Amino acid sequence: MQDGNFLLSALQPEAGVCSLALPSDLQLDRRGAEGPEAERLRAARVQEQVRARLLQLGQQPRHNGAVEAEGTAPVARGTSRAQYHTLQSGFSSRSQGLSGDKTSTFRPIAKPAYSPGSWSSRSAVDLSGNRRLSSAPNGGSAFGAVGYEGAQPSPAMPARPMSFHERGGALPDTGPLPDMRGLDSYMGHRTLQRLSSGFDDIDLPSAVKYLMASDPNLQVLGAAYIQHKCYSDAAAKKQARSLQAVPRLVKLFNHANQEVQRHATGAMRNLIYDNADNKLALVEENGIFELLRTLREQDDELRKNVTGILWNLSSSDHLKDRLARDTLEQLTDLVLSPLSGSGGPPLIQQTASEAEIFYNATGFLRNLSSASQATRQKMRECHGLVDTLVTYINHALEVGKCEDKSVENAVCVLRNLSYRLYDEMPPSALQRLEGRGRRDLAGAPPGEVVGCFTPQSRRLRELPLTADTLTFAEVSKDPKGLEWLWSPQIVGLYNRLLQRCELNRHTTEAAAGALQNITAGDRRWAGVLSRLALEQERILNPLLDRVRTADHHQLRSLTGLIRNLSRNARNKDEMSTKVVSHLIEKLPGSVGEKCPPAEVLVNIIAVLNNLVVASPIAARDLLYFDGLRKLIFIKKKRDSPDSEKSSRAASSLLANLWQYNKLHRDFRAKGYRKEDFLGP
Repeated sequence: MQDGNFLLSALQPEAGVCSLALPSDLQLDRRGAEGPEAERLRAARVQEQVRARLLQLGQQPRHNGAVEAEGTAPVARGTSRAQYHTLQSGFSSRSQGLSGDKTSTFRPIAKPAYSPGSWSSRSAVDLSGNRRLSSAPNGGSAFGAVGYEGAQPSPAMPARPMSFHERGGALPDTGPLPDMRGLDSYMGHRTLQRLSSGFDDIDLPSAVKYLMASDPNLQVLGAAYIQHKCYSDAAAKKQARSLQAVPRLVKLFNHANQEVQRHATGAMRNLIYDNADNKLALVEENGIFELLRTLREQDDELRKNVTGILWNLSSSDHLKDRLARDTLEQLTDLVLSPLSGSGGPPLIQQTASEAEIFYNATGFLRNLSSASQATRQKMRECHGLVDTLVTYINHALEVGKCEDKSVENAVCVLRNLSYRLYDEMPPSALQRLEGRGRRDLAGAPPGEVVGCFTPQSRRLRELPLTADTLTFAEVSKDPKGLEWLWSPQIVGLYNRLLQRCELNRHTTEAAAGALQNITAGDRRWAGVLSRLALEQERILNPLLDRVRTADHHQLRSLTGLIRNLSRNARNKDEMSTKVVSHLIEKLPGSVGEKCPPAEVLVNIIAVLNNLVVASPIAARDLLYFDGLRKLIFIKKKRDSPDSEKSSRAASSLLANLWQYNKLHRDFRAKGYRKEDFLGP
């Protein structure tokens, strides 16, 4: 399909988020944490958390973008090259929507261009099992279609793991997260107690030299100082690189002493946060291979650091393809599958550390999914990857954890991987979905095209066993791997998210964006899934409920999806009765009135146009609910390039309305003239 046929919506994060490594409860050594010193450390840790939280709130990230994990961050809003909303340049997700309909005079609207975002993960501390995460202001639309380097995301919490459509996809570096332990106070004092010396008598050159010492205690001290110094000091990161800290830390990733490993990986996590040169240096030192070796260690602190480092690396656009090539299979086998319950015993409950590890890993995927077509293909085809995401989301829905930030990441990845799905899927799969072929279907009445029924439904059993119904039954049965992306079952999954997820708007935006992607275009299967959503899943009411209160970012996904549904709906009279009045409310009618973005206006007018050309009820309701006045206002408002687009769309719709001769008397009774419909 041609790009011009699609309206691409990408939500990404705006600011790069990274994760800095901070000491965890294990590192704080709970066994000896009693007395005045312990209380002082706890107070310092709380102060650090408050400070980081204030920083996070001040950045106001978006969702679905590429983000780094200072600790770890999920989707923030931004734009990415691939698909759905998420954080800044590393992570994005886009959604597709057909811009024009062949059945009307409504012309296709050119797709808007979005810049990619990136998102990375930051090092975060263990989260308590009962505490819930509040979603980041913008976190997360890569990502639907595709990641982002934006605001600091909130760490994943066992009680609520959490999305690609705003900007679709990538998350920023995971930087210092509000839930991380206070590194500055902890590292210096604990090492001081053990080595009878603190940080007062050490500088960065000395710390780097200590990394080469034969004494593990000195290596820990050197790594701890680098971790401390590079927490938020860009100059220190540059100096550390010039002193060859990166290759020396890489050599310690798989040291025989586990505490050396922990501090070396923690230092590296901070060293590469929001620093492209250090990320590249890590990769050039064979760091990815060493990290994957370390990931096999059964130590949660190490695994949190390693997945945080990977998340931070993934916010760099130029590293995404290589990361996908080198890490996906092992990350899926070592982290995603066991922690999602996919392909093994059912997942009962993740520990706080496991939740953070899984959160980092899904943030990493979120960023990668906003990259190139080749990377999207590799992710789709990676054995078990898509299955783990679907399994985790299903489990979260079952136990009431759909607000979880890892759910947000997972849905953003699915949204990004569904971007341009019918153009990029294997030809054999597409041929099966197209059934008898487009030429044969072109002459068939809509009623003969496959219906929206489950294979077990009585209505389907009563139909002749045509090739269409057989195809639907076959595709609906036991999807595996990338088959999930176009399976009828995935429509129900997204619908449940739209209905049950009340707090995390990034997740619902990503779910709507993913549905927008798989219902976009003139492929036969896009129409099948559209009718499935309308007739079997009854998705229209949940969508309209969200349209009432949705912000502009969500409105892009929601109206893009409704636009696709209105094009493929069999009963446009019924849809008109439900939709027209709600959408007219969103249209501006006078100067100074609050107005959604031009892309949303174009989507809304396209929906109305799709209905008007086939339903007299839609034309009548446009008049009854004061839609004509608003359309005429939009048509005459041409004070910017964006308003020119919505003006042309309104002009086409008004011209189609004038074709209803029986309504001319009603038009005149309301004071409208022919020139209002057909004039410039």
